[in-house]
Amino acid sequence: MTATTQSVAEVFAIIDSLDVPAFAWLFADNGKLVFANGDPLIGPAEIEEGTSAFFATIAGLHHTIVNEWIVDDTTIVELDVTYDRLDGNTARIPVVTIWHRAPDGLIDDYRVHFDLAPVYA
Repeated sequence: MTATTQSVAEVFAIIDSLDVPAFAWLFADNGKLVFANGDPLIGPAEIEEGTSAFFATIAGLHHTIVNEWIVDDTTIVELDVTYDRLDGNTARIPVVTIWHRAPDGLIDDYRVHFDLAPVYA
């Protein structure tokens, strides 16, 4: 299965809804999620735990897709992401997300490249 524009939008809609179980459900049993230079989260349970921990540090977020490229089973997305901070302020940062889908359509490798410093400043 190759990701489509609609599925790209759906992935970010799930993330923006803060529906962590639905996000973790997108991953293969051995799927890997890496936030920036952090340690990899492996498997849906660890991805759910790590994503929940990250979401606990923000009030919300919204992804705006700037560009996307799909090559075979790999999707590359350039985004502007607005983070709602716990102090009531917002921070907008550029982000690049890359993911690969296994033959069954589940994500087996998902990487988020960003600098979160403005979010926590």
